[in-house]
Amino acid sequence: MKTAMAMSAVFVAWSSLPALPGVPAFPRFPTLLALQALPAQGKPKRLFPPLDLGLLEGADRDQWQKPDQIMDALKIVDGSVVAEIGAGGGWFTIQLARRVGPSGLVYAEDIQPLMIEALKRRVQRENLTNVRTVLGTTQNSRLPHGLDAILIVGAYHEMENPVAVLKDAADSLKPQGRIGVVEYTPGAGGPGPDPDQRVGPETVVKGATAANLQVISRETIPPFMFMLVLGKGPTARPSR
Repeated sequence: MKTAMAMSAVFVAWSSLPALPGVPAFPRFPTLLALQALPAQGKPKRLFPPLDLGLLEGADRDQWQKPDQIMDALKIVDGSVVAEIGAGGGWFTIQLARRVGPSGLVYAEDIQPLMIEALKRRVQRENLTNVRTVLGTTQNSRLPHGLDAILIVGAYHEMENPVAVLKDAADSLKPQGRIGVVEYTPGAGGPGPDPDQRVGPETVVKGATAANLQVISRETIPPFMFMLVLGKGPTARPSR
């Protein structure tokens, strides 16, 4: 009982605080919030813990993540209607909102309620009127249809069922829409998850193929990341 009360107090205190100051690396250990159920095979996936969101706010993130290069590859322009799956605390959501402008719209999705609360606070602080938050599930993003692009940054390796997520994302795209999967290059260098939690480009390609998506292009985002741009396959179901 005392432990439960103490944890509740921590969550209440956290929810009233501003975003944590940035530091340049991810935590190298799992927390209680960071563990999903063990899949049928393989190691447990780690969800990024909301209490560590400050770790994603390093001042140099725009330099090594290169948001403009990523958005250019997805052909995101002023007026686009886009989404981010696994938006976390909203760092990249803000980049998208600035790119699409007041005439565009960004749907910021996450499956963790605490992340959605952090997103809402950030949108309010930034005085953005073109962002909508969406609480999804592990297999249903609950995104609207007719989107120009969907971005998944550093979240693919956390997904319990990435093929289901990609199929769901494809249903939300326009016929010529694009999905961008951005992940940390396998190995121990730079920021990002532990080496045993990372996925390589071929793993993403296999997931895309199973979801009936085609690889449009492969992008290198030096020095720490890679990107695959995906589009609907010829037999994919049309967007509703």
